[in-house]
Amino acid sequence: MTGNPIKVLFLSPEVVPFAKSGGLADVAGSLPLALKRMGMDVVLVMPYYRTIKDKHLKGRWVVKDLEVPFGNDRLQADVFMTSLAKGIPVYLIDREDLYDRPNLYGTPRGDYYDNLERFAFFAHASLCLMESIDFRPDIIHCHDWQSGLIPAILKGPYGRSKHFSRTATIFTIHNLGYQGLFPAQKLPITGLDYRNFFHADGLEFWGNMSLLKSGIVYADAVTTVSPTYSMEIQTSEYGMGMEGILQYRQEFLYGILNGIDYHQWDPAKDKHIPETYYPNRMKGKMKCKDALIQEMNMDASFKNKPLAGMISRLDNQKGLDLLVAILEKILALDMGLIILGAGDVKIQRAIRKTADHHPGRVGLYIGFNEPLAHRIMAGVDIFLIPSRYEPCGLTQMYALKYGTVPVARATGGLQDTIIPFDKSTGEGNGFLFGPHAAEAFLASIEQALECYKDPQTWKRIQSNGMQADFSWDRSAEMYTEVYQTVLKKRNILA
Repeated sequence: MTGNPIKVLFLSPEVVPFAKSGGLADVAGSLPLALKRMGMDVVLVMPYYRTIKDKHLKGRWVVKDLEVPFGNDRLQADVFMTSLAKGIPVYLIDREDLYDRPNLYGTPRGDYYDNLERFAFFAHASLCLMESIDFRPDIIHCHDWQSGLIPAILKGPYGRSKHFSRTATIFTIHNLGYQGLFPAQKLPITGLDYRNFFHADGLEFWGNMSLLKSGIVYADAVTTVSPTYSMEIQTSEYGMGMEGILQYRQEFLYGILNGIDYHQWDPAKDKHIPETYYPNRMKGKMKCKDALIQEMNMDASFKNKPLAGMISRLDNQKGLDLLVAILEKILALDMGLIILGAGDVKIQRAIRKTADHHPGRVGLYIGFNEPLAHRIMAGVDIFLIPSRYEPCGLTQMYALKYGTVPVARATGGLQDTIIPFDKSTGEGNGFLFGPHAAEAFLASIEQALECYKDPQTWKRIQSNGMQADFSWDRSAEMYTEVYQTVLKKRNILA
């Protein structure tokens, strides 16, 4: 295939702008565009959720009654085709009983009971679709546990398929905390057999089966979303029981930092903020702050005082337990706080209680609001990210671009993107704290506030951050190298 574009099949359970629950969707919506710019032939496949149907996308039905193996049965699926920018095809697997639901993966009570069935069907349907439309991928790039079955079934029931005989697989771990665990007795649904696949070197994980482990074990290469996280997950502290198999596969494990979409996140052209700005014209940021204070009913005095923001899932993994522990102390520093997010009910109540006791000092929006996220990013001075662990993180990259100084835990991609500010040299773009402890978090905030008091120092930190480049083209080049490496090992590239 020398001289021909690499054909890449992207399999993701969520893709921006179609469906999103987290950063995975941003990656799956942006990386294909960068790969396309590099000359690759990219197609995407994802489930046709109800939330996507409600968007009434332009497109057409391309396959009806696609025959899909499902355990000992065969079921049918229909396939709708739409596209990303640059004409990249997006195929949506439609089966009403599996995907026509209010949410992507579950309800506040927990995951859908049949998620194994939903995503095993998605895996098989995706491969059957490629055979139907005669797209022969050189690379199948799988994302998180929902597509982790693919590398295994390519070695199992599809092992003799000529259609995929030259196909290599890449499996990307976006968050090791989501492992796709299901009872062992459900294995036949996947199309795999116990003897060849349910063992310590296969899908078996403490008596259950793990689709995340399937991707790690059977893919030709495994990537994760930052260099530091790729090392952290090989340790008992962060490996969540998978550290042994990740250590075993370390020769084929790559940490590639995610990028961000500067077409969507750039204060110089952001349509969601009241006034644009850039490094040499920062007055617009002050106007964004004034407008945000009004919108969130904050005390007007914060126009001249530090205002911090958070845009996050509200749970302990994101360090919200640390925030709740020091909320009163933060407010005692005469700093305002604006929070956008949803999650753990106890955390939401604790923040709401503090907000009610301190009107005008804590702004809280429960839920997700994309335009508001942009206005918070532009309007606050400091951005808080106290994550227990953070595979990559995107918000700190957005914050740096918007001249909003991050205060974050030194973990994963946060450590790879935030350089602690050194007053003696003027270098650095934010503040990091080490131990996952409330006292360390508060000390880092206090360090940032000391610098905030000196306008020239603060401008220097802002400028350093705004000069950083986390574009997807840089990440795409590294993914291309991984693609070429695995294809060469399979003797597909000369």
